[in-house]
Amino acid sequence: MKKLTLYPVEKIDELTSPEEHEDISLLSSAINIFTDFKKVTPLVIESNSSAVEVESLMQKSHVRLKLVINNKHEFIGLISFESLHDQEILKRVAEGHQREQLKVTDFMIAKDQLKAIDYEDLTYARIGDVIETLKSAGQQHCLVLDRKNHAIRGVLSANDIARRLKLAVDVSTPNSFASIFEVISKIQQPAVLNTVQPHF
Repeated sequence: MKKLTLYPVEKIDELTSPEEHEDISLLSSAINIFTDFKKVTPLVIESNSSAVEVESLMQKSHVRLKLVINNKHEFIGLISFESLHDQEILKRVAEGHQREQLKVTDFMIAKDQLKAIDYEDLTYARIGDVIETLKSAGQQHCLVLDRKNHAIRGVLSANDIARRLKLAVDVSTPNSFASIFEVISKIQQPAVLNTVQPHF
């Protein structure tokens, strides 16, 4: 066997990430910008969890989105950190609800209100196609379906797309696909894009 040389690390302070070496543009494959649950374990939360506790947990862990499951581990919706913001909780308290009794289900977006793109369609789409398709959806996230296996395959995030495209938007605040589209439209004349048909 060959003995390898060991080098000191004390003067190295930069971390390499795949994103730094990927040249992502509107014409890049949409596969580049979606969170694939075959590669990344989805972050889930049970529907009967305390909204106040989940808001605190998401804030501490810097998580913006969780999938909501019921006691049978079935997917029933999405909960975002923005929808659990303290002001949203205070609104419910002002309506007469007890703060400690508020549940995730009081703030989540139910699955029947969500739009989704089929994974097969996504494999043929460009990033620009996704933005064009979802510009009027009014949401920050879009699910990706595996219709063959009747399962949620992953999720698309407007903020992730903005960050990967290095757009001049504040990714520390929530952005919708519409706001991303507006920024791109100001940068360049929007190209004619093939829209991907969302499924309901």
